[in-house]
Amino acid sequence: MKGLKKLVNVTLAAVYVLILVGATVRSTGAGMGCPDWPKCFGKWVPPVSMAGLPENYKQVYAAYREKKNQRFADFLESIGMKTTAHQLRTDESIRKEADFNAVKTWTEYVNRVIGMVTGLLVVAVFVRSLVHGSVQLMWLASLALAVILITGWFGSIVVSTNLTPWTVTLHMLLAFALLALLVQMQVKLSNPPAHAAGNLLVWMGVACLVTVVQVVLGTQVRESVDMLAQSGMNRDTWIDKLGAPFLVHRSFSWVALGVNAFIVWKLYTQKPWRRWAMLLGALVVFPVLTGALMAWFAVPAFLQPVHLLLAALLFGLQWHIWQQMQYASTTVKTHVA
Repeated sequence: MKGLKKLVNVTLAAVYVLILVGATVRSTGAGMGCPDWPKCFGKWVPPVSMAGLPENYKQVYAAYREKKNQRFADFLESIGMKTTAHQLRTDESIRKEADFNAVKTWTEYVNRVIGMVTGLLVVAVFVRSLVHGSVQLMWLASLALAVILITGWFGSIVVSTNLTPWTVTLHMLLAFALLALLVQMQVKLSNPPAHAAGNLLVWMGVACLVTVVQVVLGTQVRESVDMLAQSGMNRDTWIDKLGAPFLVHRSFSWVALGVNAFIVWKLYTQKPWRRWAMLLGALVVFPVLTGALMAWFAVPAFLQPVHLLLAALLFGLQWHIWQQMQYASTTVKTHVA
């Protein structure tokens, strides 16, 4: 199992890197650096100048994306999402093609390369689990493989719909789902504490949910920031213009901080869980701190991906502790029986 454990750890690290790079793509506006998928401007290695593009590249790739969007709209309509399908068919902003920018193209290309490497690592985890894993590990690896395949396919939808906000949010949540599955495998391959953490199992589950909700609320703020950036408005005025999404996100951070502080306090009183309490207490501060820094210093672009990465790390740690609690609780019940 040691080889499988190392492979899972490497794959988990790759997912965190992918989340960071994906957030960097978003904060730099490079999401449409490649207008097609999986290739970039029809090539496996993208061009470095407009000399490598056809003269009418905007019309070519706009038509390519339009065709793909029509198929996706048909699919959405078939599963009952008629309003969303109608929006895809009628929203003219989706058809807008970005000007070629070599820096943005290569930023997005690096994101795709890291995504491909992560996908191959997940495939390796799946294969290795078939040979050396338990039935439970094989199921988790199978789900992880399914999620990475869906994530890859949905990445093409994100591009074809010109970064429609709800598709970007769903794409991010798929990354969190992959993260959760790999963390669960990590726990199964380690030696979790055999001492149950009292009645904190439910609270830890609440903490995980609160973090996911806070991240989703953050994507609404991100959408507002994108709109302000596109409007050309002075960055110093952004915070005042963000409105309700920012206020809700900021207020909910106090809920997240309170829930986690309570868990840290309760865990610290139990010696087998003290190390995890200190880790959680240290990590939970950083997403709040980076969020405050963005509010104080007019949303600096370099802090945006760091903020999301810290939230992902927090969720990963919370999920890890929750899985350990479930393992410990099951072990105790088995021994009592």
